[in-house]
Amino acid sequence: MISREYLHTLAAYSRWMNERLFTCCAELTDAQRKRDLGAFFKSIHGTLNHLLLADRMWLSRFTGETFVIRSLAEELYVDFDELSYERKTTDAAIARWIDGVSEADLTGELHYTGIAKPIPRQYPYWFAVVHMFNHQTHHRGQITALLMQLGIDPGATDLISLPERNS
Repeated sequence: MISREYLHTLAAYSRWMNERLFTCCAELTDAQRKRDLGAFFKSIHGTLNHLLLADRMWLSRFTGETFVIRSLAEELYVDFDELSYERKTTDAAIARWIDGVSEADLTGELHYTGIAKPIPRQYPYWFAVVHMFNHQTHHRGQITALLMQLGIDPGATDLISLPERNS
């Protein structure tokens, strides 16, 4: 079982890493961000879009709010500045949602219908929450590799480097 403190730490880490990666990505031209570099979602921009889309999808599952998408590769925002703004907005929404998560929520079940395979699914709530944060880390790792290929070093990306834990 996980704690609310753990969730707050993961949300802080996610926000911190997103801010760092968007700062690094702002050094690139739009063409560089959108160039197909062979990643699963092709480009840095495509991967950033997927991360935002997936976070909103999971958040909607946790909160019961409606979020409709056609595919997991759908491009939500073509403009990088708009994508950056919406990333910050969603990170804030995740933090607010976590503030309201109870111990009872964490011991419950999450029921939803999948996107890639539209069948009913059921998981322990805590497991789905951890999956959301793990998914973020996975794709941010891809982005850091792509940035390194383009000559931009994002610096330390480990959870242990989270500034709030090192003050």
